[in-house]
Amino acid sequence: MKKIDVDMKVKFLRGFSDKTRIQILEAIKTEEKTVSQIVKELNGNQSNISQHLTCLKGCGLIVGRQEGKYVFYSLASEQIRELLTMFDVVLGDVQNQVACCERHLD
Repeated sequence: MKKIDVDMKVKFLRGFSDKTRIQILEAIKTEEKTVSQIVKELNGNQSNISQHLTCLKGCGLIVGRQEGKYVFYSLASEQIRELLTMFDVVLGDVQNQVACCERHLD
């Protein structure tokens, strides 16, 4: 397995470090959706959601598929889906410690 630079890992993880981006990833975890569908599901505004979609796409976490005038967004790979699931598994084990962590408050 190729060794990945730690700075690259940090940059990759920043794609997951925003509440809206996590909500978007969760929204498209099982099925592709358009911007309008994501906006409606998250009760967000289109400009903000579009900016986050651009970030996620630029980081390689999602892909867009053009169909007529609509772009359908989905996770870029099964590994991203598995990673999101693994976040839930690990968080289930450490959520009490995370809840008590005072270093990374939001």
